Amino acid sequence: MANGYFTPFTEGLLDATIDLDTAVIKVALVRGYTFSASHKFVSDVTGAGGTINGTSAALANKTVTGGVFDADDTGVSATASTADHGWLLFQASAVTGGADVAASAQRVIAWYDTGTGLPVKPGTGTVSLTWPAANPKILKVG
Repeated sequence: MANGYFTPFTEGLLDATIDLDTAVIKVALVRGYTFSASHKFVSDVTGAGGTINGTSAALANKTVTGGVFDADDTGVSATASTADHGWLLFQASAVTGGADVAASAQRVIAWYDTGTGLPVKPGTGTVSLTWPAANPKILKVG
């Protein structure tokens, strides 16, 4: 298990196909996935054996300040499972925002399966996700 950023995420920041404060950013609970930095789309994650067990609403009150991305804490309604789950952070919409696009166009950003409260074994109901209060918060670039 390992946390990490997807290499195409940094490329997306540089070529403006990912926009953390304008696009719709979500997080999903995923089981059965082994992180690969080369994955670019949510469909790559599911194609590599990852199963999505719930997705959050759009992250609210997003900020990008000093190379740090943050947003309000969130929750995911998931079905009960004894399997280990990680969190997948992804851009669900086009870069300009709006409705969710197909999984084959949703850009993956980061994978979290190591740390306090991780991996997750969801019970019935909502699984809460509390982002760190100090850097790197959700993520830090640079």
